[in-house]
Amino acid sequence: MIYKQFQDLKLSALGFGCMRLPTVGGDIGVVNEDEAASMVARAMEAGVNYYDTAWGYHNGNSELVMGRILREYPRDSFYLADKFPGYDLSNMDKVEEIFDKQLEKCHVNYFDFYLFHNICEMNIDAYLDPKFHIYDSLMARKKAGEIKHLGFSAHSNLDTMKRFLDAYGKDMEFCQIQLNWLDWEFQDAKGKVELLNQWNIPVWVMEPLRGGKLANLPDEYAAELNALRPGEGVPAWAFRFIQSLPSATVTLSGMSNMDQVEDNLRTFQEEKPLSDREKAALLSIAGRMTAQTSVPCTACRYCTSHCPQGLEIPELLELYNEFTFTGGGFIAPMRVGQLPAEKKPSACVGCRSCEAVCPQQIKISEIFSDFSTKLGL
Repeated sequence: MIYKQFQDLKLSALGFGCMRLPTVGGDIGVVNEDEAASMVARAMEAGVNYYDTAWGYHNGNSELVMGRILREYPRDSFYLADKFPGYDLSNMDKVEEIFDKQLEKCHVNYFDFYLFHNICEMNIDAYLDPKFHIYDSLMARKKAGEIKHLGFSAHSNLDTMKRFLDAYGKDMEFCQIQLNWLDWEFQDAKGKVELLNQWNIPVWVMEPLRGGKLANLPDEYAAELNALRPGEGVPAWAFRFIQSLPSATVTLSGMSNMDQVEDNLRTFQEEKPLSDREKAALLSIAGRMTAQTSVPCTACRYCTSHCPQGLEIPELLELYNEFTFTGGGFIAPMRVGQLPAEKKPSACVGCRSCEAVCPQQIKISEIFSDFSTKLGL
């Protein structure tokens, strides 16, 4: 097992994500606890010492299951991460109540790592609002020893991350972001890593396989990669990409069966970072994959000065690309949902003034109409 140094801790580079545990009958809320326990036992045996759960995973049952499984092991043999569920705004005034319940569910009296969960455009104002006492409460828990290390996760754009860091960055010890070779440019994961590097905040990686999408590639792309590294499995390329990033510390993988555990354990036996040539090949494939469903906006912003509604057209087109490539997902609906009605794609009046100056000749009004329909706006 590869280990990474974090302050005075030695963390397994592979973290066991507990969002996609094996289920019974495909019901996300019913975890196959026996199978999950066997997977954890194998991971423990191989040296995995980082386990990541959250309030909402498996409809609230991930914490319960992991609490029962992990209490069979010495408390100093693993590091447990949990999160304050600010993705749901109704939780904002319940930080104390929720934290106490999480300790109870997980059968622990402290969390090694604790996160502000899912900093995003929808909740940033509430997270920063002092009336909810979220920051003060979590800092008090840290002072009391109930949180050993405090950080945050983010599915936001760069500006929202900057707002959060400007407020609380001096006390953040790590940050968890969606990071993989496809999103390096597509969702500007590169910019987020650079921002965190400026703050000297280590990177925790989530969605390294983008929900499994990068585990199985079309044959033509898989053949290109195999020609560069014969015998290297397609999923391993995602982890090798991350191993090429110096600030990447823990890479979380949501494993659903023992085969995935074994595959990940093999990959994390040794570091094999990508060469510049291999990284360029991977990013080339990413560009071709996203180009198949993306509109070719270059964010030149000629359009915005001609929009009578004042819409942030490049940002909306970026979200449209994310939505169409992912086949829905939650990021685009979440970000569009937090916009005021007059700034949503449905506010487009179809005047086509933007299209008259678009160098890429994008049919913006038609795209916004389609986007609004798909989002149900």
